[in-house]
Amino acid sequence: MLISAHDQATLPLHILEKSQFEQWLTEQSSATKQWLTATGYKQQGLSLVPDADGNITFALFVADDLSDYFACGDLVKSLPINTYQLVSQPQFEQAIAFGWLAGCYEFTDYKKTSNTFPTLVINNDELVAQVNLDHQAQSLVRDMVNTPAADMMPQHIAQVAINLTEQYGGGVKQIVGDELLEQNYPTIHAVGRASDNTPQLIDLTWGDENAPKVTLVGKGVCFDSGGLDLKPAAGMRNMKKDMGGAAHVLGLAQLIMGNNLPVRLRVLIPAVENAVSANALRPGDVVTTRSGITVEIDNTDAEGRLVLCDAISEAITESPEMLIDFATLTGAMRVGLGTELPGFFATNQDTANSLLSHGLTNSDPVWQMPLHQPYKSLLKSNVADISNCATAPFGGGITAALYLHEFTDNHSDWLHFDIMAWNIRHLSGRPVGGEAFGVRTVFKHLQQKYA
Repeated sequence: MLISAHDQATLPLHILEKSQFEQWLTEQSSATKQWLTATGYKQQGLSLVPDADGNITFALFVADDLSDYFACGDLVKSLPINTYQLVSQPQFEQAIAFGWLAGCYEFTDYKKTSNTFPTLVINNDELVAQVNLDHQAQSLVRDMVNTPAADMMPQHIAQVAINLTEQYGGGVKQIVGDELLEQNYPTIHAVGRASDNTPQLIDLTWGDENAPKVTLVGKGVCFDSGGLDLKPAAGMRNMKKDMGGAAHVLGLAQLIMGNNLPVRLRVLIPAVENAVSANALRPGDVVTTRSGITVEIDNTDAEGRLVLCDAISEAITESPEMLIDFATLTGAMRVGLGTELPGFFATNQDTANSLLSHGLTNSDPVWQMPLHQPYKSLLKSNVADISNCATAPFGGGITAALYLHEFTDNHSDWLHFDIMAWNIRHLSGRPVGGEAFGVRTVFKHLQQKYA
């Protein structure tokens, strides 16, 4: 828990960078110095300093770099349960507070747990409110991605969107099942029609209609079997996370709405299950997309770009100032950048530079990838306008982005994020499982641009 309180019994918590330790030590009592020496404290990690009666008088934590928002991520699990007052570190307060709450996160919907965590007091009401909101958005993404597919199907994602509008205002429209064909969203329907969980397009709107338009599109493939091009068991195991793009745009929407950013927000989520049935989409089929572009289905496991292209075609009808999509799209991006660094593509270099800059200062880094136009020829089809897969396995993240770019009408400020949405190893404040990548960085850009 993170609170702002001025009249509460607390234990002092000194959080220092290693470079600050020697100066801090000169200001301490001889008993404190003796304790740290006797316990072999190595100017790193946690020490609980007692008084003469053996009671904790204060806690000390030293990290290499407190500008790292996750430096204190595991501290909360090491401290005894109590209420701690952060001893003034104003330049690092936001990072410390965010890491504290990130470390409190647990996904416990399906298991019994009695875990409780200590409370951190920071006497800064505005900062505490902002960090709590940041944490709520991050936790929303994590919770959605961690939820088993049976409980996070299209109808469940729609309910999350509805819940946000009930909290912040706005509205949600749903185009469901055969309505997708009637209203010309054929690729969303084609990918999702084989599932008993009916496909739908979720359309959330919020904010002043006359404000600058920002439209978010999130891939909502609630489970990806691969379709008829069936994935092997290992590749299918974590495919509950294939709706991570939808989770990311809803987390970003919560930050926009919760901070009352002066924009007209629209969130489009094509939500489907890529299942196997007698009416499943087949390799070699040709689908006419919402835009009129025909697409040959080379591989039914390249379904994310199919559902996204119809949503993007709808998004550009309103000519938003910014068009941003998030998707767990390609394994190729993970090969190139690993699982912890999201790649993005941009049609506006000023926007790209802003994201790179923000990501270096808030421990939410992103990396720009090239929209290398000569690779577009790799998407050539002999029977349709375009294929959903490239003819060669190389540069798969780029060719997927180029496929989506075909449906943006050359939008002047389009961002496409190809994300993992999943931690494959435990890091400080980042448990194995669902994770938000790039959400805080994109929000910082939007806040700087529109606030």
